[in-house]
Amino acid sequence: MLGTTDPDRLYEWYATVLPPDSDDVQGDYRILGYGGFYLFIDGREDVQATHPDPARTLLNFDVDDARAVAARMEAAGSTWVAPLEDRDGSLFATAQDPDGNYVQVIQLSPEHLADMQANQAGTRPPVGMVVGEAFSGFSVDDLEAARTFYADVLGLRVTAPTESMPLISLDAGGRRILVYEKGNDHQPATYTVLNLPVLDVEAAVRDLSGRGVEFLRYDGMQQDELGIHRGGGPLIAWFADPAGNVIAVLDRV
Repeated sequence: MLGTTDPDRLYEWYATVLPPDSDDVQGDYRILGYGGFYLFIDGREDVQATHPDPARTLLNFDVDDARAVAARMEAAGSTWVAPLEDRDGSLFATAQDPDGNYVQVIQLSPEHLADMQANQAGTRPPVGMVVGEAFSGFSVDDLEAARTFYADVLGLRVTAPTESMPLISLDAGGRRILVYEKGNDHQPATYTVLNLPVLDVEAAVRDLSGRGVEFLRYDGMQQDELGIHRGGGPLIAWFADPAGNVIAVLDRV
Protein backbone atom coordinates (compact mmCIF):
# COMPACT_ATOMS: atom_id res chain seq x y z
CA MET A 1 0.00 0.00 0.00
CA LEU A 2 1.24 3.47 -0.92
CA GLY A 3 -0.09 6.45 0.98
CA THR A 4 0.01 9.65 -1.06
CA THR A 5 -1.20 13.24 -1.08
CA ASP A 6 -1.91 12.96 -4.83
CA PRO A 7 -3.47 9.55 -5.59
CA ASP A 8 -4.49 10.51 -9.13
CA ARG A 9 -0.93 11.46 -10.10
CA LEU A 10 0.50 8.31 -8.55
CA TYR A 11 -2.14 6.10 -10.19
CA GLU A 12 -1.52 7.60 -13.63
CA TRP A 13 2.22 6.94 -13.32
CA TYR A 14 1.86 3.28 -12.37
CA ALA A 15 -0.94 2.61 -14.87
CA THR A 16 1.19 4.13 -17.66
CA VAL A 17 4.64 2.86 -16.74
CA LEU A 18 3.62 -0.57 -15.41
CA PRO A 19 0.19 -1.38 -16.94
CA PRO A 20 -1.64 -3.65 -14.47
CA ASP A 21 -3.42 -6.93 -15.14
CA SER A 22 -6.43 -5.55 -13.26
CA ASP A 23 -7.57 -2.09 -12.19
CA ASP A 24 -10.20 -1.72 -9.50
CA VAL A 25 -11.63 0.86 -7.10
CA GLN A 26 -12.77 -0.12 -3.60
CA GLY A 27 -13.82 2.74 -1.39
CA ASP A 28 -10.96 5.23 -1.29
CA TYR A 29 -8.44 2.72 -2.66
CA ARG A 30 -7.26 2.38 -6.24
CA ILE A 31 -6.12 -1.24 -6.57
CA LEU A 32 -3.75 -2.34 -9.34
CA GLY A 33 -3.26 -6.08 -9.81
CA TYR A 34 0.04 -7.54 -10.99
CA GLY A 35 -0.19 -11.34 -11.31
CA GLY A 36 -1.36 -12.00 -7.76
CA PHE A 37 0.39 -8.96 -6.21
CA TYR A 38 -1.86 -5.97 -5.50
CA LEU A 39 -0.73 -2.37 -5.18
CA PHE A 40 -3.13 -0.23 -3.12
CA ILE A 41 -2.94 3.52 -3.68
CA ASP A 42 -4.44 5.43 -0.75
CA GLY A 43 -5.01 9.18 -0.71
CA ARG A 44 -4.03 10.55 2.68
CA GLU A 45 -3.56 13.94 4.32
CA ASP A 46 -1.23 12.72 7.10
CA VAL A 47 1.76 11.87 4.87
CA GLN A 48 4.42 13.99 3.23
CA ALA A 49 4.15 14.84 -0.45
CA THR A 50 7.42 13.01 -1.19
CA HIS A 51 9.01 10.01 0.51
CA PRO A 52 11.52 11.31 3.10
CA ASP A 53 13.71 8.19 2.95
CA PRO A 54 12.92 6.33 -0.30
CA ALA A 55 15.82 3.88 -0.03
CA ARG A 56 13.99 2.20 2.86
CA THR A 57 11.14 1.16 0.54
CA LEU A 58 11.75 -0.64 -2.72
CA LEU A 59 8.98 -2.00 -4.94
CA ASN A 60 10.23 -4.79 -7.24
CA PHE A 61 8.41 -5.72 -10.44
CA ASP A 62 9.33 -8.85 -12.39
CA VAL A 63 8.58 -7.88 -16.01
CA ASP A 64 8.69 -9.53 -19.43
CA ASP A 65 10.30 -6.57 -21.21
CA ALA A 66 12.47 -4.40 -18.95
CA ARG A 67 13.63 -2.23 -21.87
CA ALA A 68 10.03 -1.29 -22.73
CA VAL A 69 9.25 -0.46 -19.10
CA ALA A 70 12.44 1.61 -18.80
CA ALA A 71 11.45 3.51 -21.94
CA ARG A 72 8.05 4.31 -20.42
CA MET A 73 9.76 5.45 -17.22
CA GLU A 74 12.00 7.70 -19.28
CA ALA A 75 9.03 9.11 -21.22
CA ALA A 76 7.23 9.82 -17.94
CA GLY A 77 10.15 11.98 -16.81
CA SER A 78 11.08 9.64 -13.95
CA THR A 79 14.19 10.24 -11.88
CA TRP A 80 16.70 7.41 -12.28
CA VAL A 81 18.30 5.80 -9.26
CA ALA A 82 20.02 3.18 -11.42
CA PRO A 83 19.41 3.24 -15.21
CA LEU A 84 18.80 -0.01 -17.05
CA GLU A 85 21.79 -2.30 -16.94
CA ASP A 86 22.60 -5.84 -18.03
CA ARG A 87 23.92 -8.05 -15.24
CA ASP A 88 25.11 -11.29 -16.82
CA GLY A 89 22.05 -11.50 -19.06
CA SER A 90 19.46 -10.23 -16.58
CA LEU A 91 18.17 -6.65 -16.81
CA PHE A 92 17.68 -4.29 -13.85
CA ALA A 93 16.56 -0.68 -13.59
CA THR A 94 15.48 1.48 -10.63
CA ALA A 95 13.57 4.74 -10.90
CA GLN A 96 11.48 6.90 -8.58
CA ASP A 97 7.73 7.27 -8.88
CA PRO A 98 6.19 10.78 -8.55
CA ASP A 99 6.25 10.51 -4.73
CA GLY A 100 9.91 9.49 -4.71
CA ASN A 101 9.37 5.78 -3.92
CA TYR A 102 12.02 3.50 -5.43
CA VAL A 103 10.64 1.19 -8.12
CA GLN A 104 12.87 -1.53 -9.55
CA VAL A 105 12.06 -3.57 -12.65
CA ILE A 106 13.75 -6.92 -13.18
CA GLN A 107 13.88 -9.19 -16.20
CA LEU A 108 15.74 -12.35 -15.25
CA SER A 109 17.49 -14.40 -17.91
CA PRO A 110 16.38 -18.03 -18.42
CA GLU A 111 19.66 -19.13 -16.79
CA HIS A 112 19.06 -17.04 -13.67
CA LEU A 113 15.47 -18.25 -13.47
CA ALA A 114 16.64 -21.86 -13.65
CA ASP A 115 19.20 -21.22 -10.90
CA MET A 116 16.52 -19.72 -8.64
CA GLN A 117 14.15 -22.60 -9.28
CA ALA A 118 16.91 -25.12 -8.58
CA ASN A 119 17.68 -23.42 -5.25
CA GLN A 120 14.02 -23.46 -4.27
CA ALA A 121 13.27 -27.02 -5.37
CA GLY A 122 16.63 -28.58 -4.58
CA THR A 123 16.74 -30.10 -8.06
CA ARG A 124 17.50 -28.24 -11.28
CA PRO A 125 14.78 -28.40 -13.97
CA PRO A 126 15.79 -29.43 -17.50
CA VAL A 127 18.02 -26.90 -19.26
CA GLY A 128 16.07 -23.85 -20.38
CA MET A 129 12.80 -24.77 -18.64
CA VAL A 130 11.13 -21.67 -17.17
CA VAL A 131 8.97 -23.24 -14.48
CA GLY A 132 7.61 -19.92 -13.25
CA GLU A 133 5.91 -19.40 -16.63
CA ALA A 134 4.21 -22.79 -16.79
CA PHE A 135 0.57 -22.77 -17.94
CA SER A 136 -2.23 -25.24 -18.53
CA GLY A 137 -4.86 -25.61 -21.22
CA PHE A 138 -7.98 -27.44 -22.31
CA SER A 139 -10.16 -27.73 -25.40
CA VAL A 140 -13.65 -26.57 -26.37
CA ASP A 141 -15.87 -27.20 -29.36
CA ASP A 142 -16.72 -23.54 -30.01
CA LEU A 143 -14.07 -20.92 -29.29
CA GLU A 144 -16.37 -17.91 -29.60
CA ALA A 145 -18.93 -19.43 -27.22
CA ALA A 146 -16.11 -20.12 -24.77
CA ARG A 147 -14.78 -16.57 -25.07
CA THR A 148 -18.23 -15.12 -24.37
CA PHE A 149 -18.78 -17.42 -21.38
CA TYR A 150 -15.44 -16.85 -19.69
CA ALA A 151 -15.46 -13.09 -20.32
CA ASP A 152 -19.12 -12.15 -19.89
CA VAL A 153 -20.37 -14.78 -17.42
CA LEU A 154 -17.28 -15.45 -15.30
CA GLY A 155 -15.78 -11.99 -15.73
CA LEU A 156 -12.25 -13.20 -16.50
CA ARG A 157 -9.82 -11.27 -18.66
CA VAL A 158 -9.78 -13.06 -22.01
CA THR A 159 -7.57 -12.41 -25.01
CA ALA A 160 -9.27 -12.67 -28.37
CA PRO A 161 -8.10 -15.23 -30.95
CA THR A 162 -6.05 -14.08 -33.95
CA GLU A 163 -5.24 -15.66 -37.31
CA SER A 164 -1.81 -16.68 -36.09
CA MET A 165 -3.10 -17.82 -32.66
CA PRO A 166 -6.55 -19.44 -33.02
CA LEU A 167 -7.07 -19.78 -29.28
CA ILE A 168 -7.95 -17.66 -26.28
CA SER A 169 -6.03 -17.09 -23.08
CA LEU A 170 -7.68 -16.76 -19.68
CA ASP A 171 -6.01 -14.57 -17.07
CA ALA A 172 -6.83 -16.09 -13.68
CA GLY A 173 -4.92 -14.00 -11.18
CA GLY A 174 -1.82 -13.82 -13.34
CA ARG A 175 -1.98 -17.52 -14.20
CA ARG A 176 -2.39 -18.11 -17.92
CA ILE A 177 -4.77 -20.80 -19.17
CA LEU A 178 -5.00 -21.55 -22.88
CA VAL A 179 -8.31 -22.61 -24.39
CA TYR A 180 -8.23 -24.04 -27.90
CA GLU A 181 -10.85 -25.36 -30.29
CA LYS A 182 -11.13 -29.00 -31.34
CA GLY A 183 -14.54 -28.76 -32.97
CA ASN A 184 -16.18 -32.13 -33.53
CA ASP A 185 -13.17 -33.90 -31.98
CA HIS A 186 -13.68 -32.23 -28.61
CA GLN A 187 -14.44 -34.42 -25.62
CA PRO A 188 -15.33 -32.67 -22.34
CA ALA A 189 -12.78 -33.28 -19.61
CA THR A 190 -13.73 -35.96 -17.08
CA TYR A 191 -12.23 -33.88 -14.27
CA THR A 192 -12.48 -30.29 -13.01
CA VAL A 193 -10.42 -28.17 -15.40
CA LEU A 194 -10.63 -24.93 -13.40
CA ASN A 195 -11.09 -24.27 -9.68
CA LEU A 196 -12.15 -20.74 -8.72
CA PRO A 197 -11.71 -19.87 -5.01
CA VAL A 198 -14.39 -17.51 -3.65
CA LEU A 199 -14.94 -15.71 -0.36
CA ASP A 200 -18.56 -16.85 -0.05
CA VAL A 201 -19.60 -19.99 -1.96
CA GLU A 202 -23.32 -19.48 -1.45
CA ALA A 203 -23.18 -15.87 -2.64
CA ALA A 204 -21.10 -16.88 -5.68
CA VAL A 205 -23.51 -19.69 -6.58
CA ARG A 206 -26.51 -17.38 -6.33
CA ASP A 207 -24.75 -14.74 -8.44
CA LEU A 208 -23.75 -17.26 -11.11
CA SER A 209 -27.25 -18.76 -11.12
CA GLY A 210 -28.58 -15.28 -11.81
CA ARG A 211 -26.23 -15.16 -14.81
CA GLY A 212 -27.78 -18.31 -16.23
CA VAL A 213 -25.32 -20.89 -14.89
CA GLU A 214 -26.79 -24.28 -13.99
CA PHE A 215 -25.02 -26.22 -11.27
CA LEU A 216 -24.24 -29.91 -11.57
CA ARG A 217 -25.36 -32.64 -9.21
CA TYR A 218 -23.57 -35.91 -8.62
CA ASP A 219 -24.86 -39.16 -7.20
CA GLY A 220 -23.56 -39.81 -3.71
CA MET A 221 -22.62 -36.16 -3.10
CA GLN A 222 -24.20 -34.32 -0.17
CA GLN A 223 -25.36 -31.25 -2.09
CA ASP A 224 -27.91 -28.72 -0.88
CA GLU A 225 -30.70 -27.12 -2.89
CA LEU A 226 -28.19 -24.78 -4.55
CA GLY A 227 -25.88 -27.63 -5.57
CA ILE A 228 -23.24 -26.85 -2.92
CA HIS A 229 -21.42 -29.89 -1.55
CA ARG A 230 -21.48 -29.79 2.25
CA GLY A 231 -20.30 -33.30 3.00
CA GLY A 232 -16.88 -32.46 4.39
CA GLY A 233 -13.90 -30.50 3.14
CA PRO A 234 -14.29 -27.01 1.66
CA LEU A 235 -17.70 -25.97 0.39
CA ILE A 236 -17.74 -26.51 -3.37
CA ALA A 237 -20.15 -26.39 -6.30
CA TRP A 238 -19.64 -27.50 -9.89
CA PHE A 239 -20.92 -26.25 -13.25
CA ALA A 240 -19.91 -26.66 -16.89
CA ASP A 241 -18.78 -24.27 -19.60
CA PRO A 242 -20.59 -24.36 -22.97
CA ALA A 243 -18.28 -27.19 -24.12
CA GLY A 244 -19.09 -29.35 -21.10
CA ASN A 245 -15.81 -28.83 -19.25
CA VAL A 246 -16.35 -28.84 -15.47
CA ILE A 247 -15.51 -25.78 -13.38
CA ALA A 248 -15.82 -25.37 -9.62
CA VAL A 249 -16.27 -22.53 -7.18
CA LEU A 250 -14.94 -23.48 -3.77
CA ASP A 251 -14.39 -21.93 -0.38
CA ARG A 252 -11.15 -19.95 -0.24
CA VAL A 253 -9.16 -21.48 2.61
